Amino acid sequence: MTELAKKIAKDLLEIEAVFLSPNEPFTWASGIKSPIYCDNRITMSYPVVRKDIAQGLADKIKAEFPDVEVIAGTATAGIPHAAWVAEILDLPMVYIRSKAKDHGKGNQIEGRIFKGQKMVVIEDLISTGGSVLEAAEAAVREGADVLGVAAIFTYELPKGTEKFAEKGTKLVTLTNYSTLIDAALESNYIEENDVALLQEWKKDPDNWLKK
Repeated sequence: MTELAKKIAKDLLEIEAVFLSPNEPFTWASGIKSPIYCDNRITMSYPVVRKDIAQGLADKIKAEFPDVEVIAGTATAGIPHAAWVAEILDLPMVYIRSKAKDHGKGNQIEGRIFKGQKMVVIEDLISTGGSVLEAAEAAVREGADVLGVAAIFTYELPKGTEKFAEKGTKLVTLTNYSTLIDAALESNYIEENDVALLQEWKKDPDNWLKK
């Protein structure tokens, strides 16, 4: 766990972009019962936090994807972070719609990319990875060479790990669920006896409350 990963995790808890509630779980849109709810869009409203995130993502991208030529944001949550990162790296920026427009040129990518242009896709949050991997595939169809995905946070769910491995797509994140638990415990946000329950969810979210 790096200092940056811990700092971002603590920031997300402090600004209430992330809630942990192991004893009164949330219900996601998918129906999954979860002890965590994350809305990284909140970070837009906190200049210091968003700047730290943008710089952290820019540094990770420079280190992990040094050949990158264009930054892409997923619509909608990845767009502002992609814009800030592209500004830091002095690179072109585009965004990828969840589906192609049904009018005009039918674009799925807004902005301009060139065939073979090396792209990193930015997402705010990784759960199972489905939506960002679909966005990456759309970019490939439109001619981009997708080097990988960079995100603020990942739940580290097995399904997500498997999907990225299946697609052969590299994922880098600023922080993750394990670091968040450590940071929450350190900050007295949760108690020691909550930790096992939170860790169990990550291993098998579909059956977490059935055990």
